[in-house]
Amino acid sequence: MDKLWAPWRTEYIKSKKQKKCIFCQALTRRRRNYVIFKTKHAIAILNIFPYNNGHIMLAPIRHIRDFMGLREVEALDLFKALNRATDLLEKVLKPDGYNIGINISKSAGAGITGHMHIHILPRWMGDTNFMPTLYNTKIISQSLDELYRLLKLKYAESKTD
Repeated sequence: MDKLWAPWRTEYIKSKKQKKCIFCQALTRRRRNYVIFKTKHAIAILNIFPYNNGHIMLAPIRHIRDFMGLREVEALDLFKALNRATDLLEKVLKPDGYNIGINISKSAGAGITGHMHIHILPRWMGDTNFMPTLYNTKIISQSLDELYRLLKLKYAESKTD
């Protein structure tokens, strides 16, 4: 069984959590919030504590706990956003594959339990190596700002196609 280790996330796990929803805040904040795009019913945002370079989270605009409460139009829009975000990652990062998942409840690994979201994790052959194992360090070779700029640019280009 392969494992995706993320020991660098310890800082996030031990940190004091915001009481406000990060997805709802991202919709209203004026400063940089790493929102890549919004649709009528969904938002795509870079994870600022990524498991891997290009870690995107998708969430419905409506603050909802789990996918069972999604309206049909919201579910369809969310999965169209999943396709769009994956396509952007294909064009910008060219990964070998993806881990795509939804964690519902704290016991299932959800760090944000009140607003359902989908994780998209680009993966490359050999993207896990000795650094996390021996040195408790994960190397992410691209800054969030640079990746954000590239994804926003590619998104803007795709809207004109």
